Amino acid sequence: MTISPQTLSTDVAIVGAGPTALFAAFECGMLKLSCVLIDALDSIGGQCAALYPEKPIYDIPAHPSIEGGALIEALDQQIAPFDVPRLLGSRVETLTGHRGDFTLTTARGDTVKAKAVIIAAGAGAFGPNRPPLDGLEAYERTGAVQYYVKKRADFAGKKIVVAGGGDSALDWALSLSEVAEHIYLLHRRDRFRGAPETLSRIDDQIKAGRIEKVVPYQLHALHGADGQLSAVEVTTLAGESRHLDADTLLPFYGLSTDLGPIALWGLDTHRNTVPVTPATLESSTPGIFAIGDVATYPGKLKLILQGFSEGAMAVHAIHAIVHPDTALHFEYSTSKGVPG
Repeated sequence: MTISPQTLSTDVAIVGAGPTALFAAFECGMLKLSCVLIDALDSIGGQCAALYPEKPIYDIPAHPSIEGGALIEALDQQIAPFDVPRLLGSRVETLTGHRGDFTLTTARGDTVKAKAVIIAAGAGAFGPNRPPLDGLEAYERTGAVQYYVKKRADFAGKKIVVAGGGDSALDWALSLSEVAEHIYLLHRRDRFRGAPETLSRIDDQIKAGRIEKVVPYQLHALHGADGQLSAVEVTTLAGESRHLDADTLLPFYGLSTDLGPIALWGLDTHRNTVPVTPATLESSTPGIFAIGDVATYPGKLKLILQGFSEGAMAVHAIHAIVHPDTALHFEYSTSKGVPG
């Protein structure tokens, strides 16, 4: 289906449609500012939806645990009363103009006129860091090697090698241990980077025999035929080798990120992030703001909940751009409700 390019005029153009962007759209609605969401992905949700829709998130206030997909669904319901337009499936290529009068164009040919811009692009264009293994592509095509987990049920009854030493590897080892036949947790050293509670749960699952810790080893080779995996060969730095009987390899070695066209918009950038003023989240270019993982400042925490706060602060700062002659009198949502 071919989507015709659109021309839109709005108060705020939000580049991105992940959780931080969605909450910024809600804040725009609460302050009666119009906005549009623009994202290169063909659906909302950003990394939460694309990479880990079934992964539990534990640091969202009032939710002891919520899956990424469920969080996006709730945020979508939250902005439903404001009927926010969405330009999905085409990334923003150019951004020109000045504070109060910006023009954004997408790769599809959409044009958006906006008085202010919020960049909520997460990590920018992202992709997995792939292990340097011979024949890897054949196993990727069959799904024997995967970098994201979208449905836990797809891994039921399987023998899985989870490789990595950070939060993603630990969280998925725990989650998949509930449905898999066996989990190998592979890391090059006997020390993992995770929250104490997570490490304690890993130890419990190891004692219960649901997870087998394979340290200090690293990936060496894949064995199988026609893209069907039979074993993962791992070695130590001393050359000791093991063959792990496995159906699936899940390497969690982080994402390679790239700001893409954002780096060409004339903003100050630093290591694939956009430095901002902490009080307003405004970038080096007046009228352009950055929130979420793409924004950086002293004391920054890369947490979704901090992105939510940044979205609220940025939108309040933008109100003065859209309505320079109108004072903003802050009111609690419990008092004002949702604007009609």
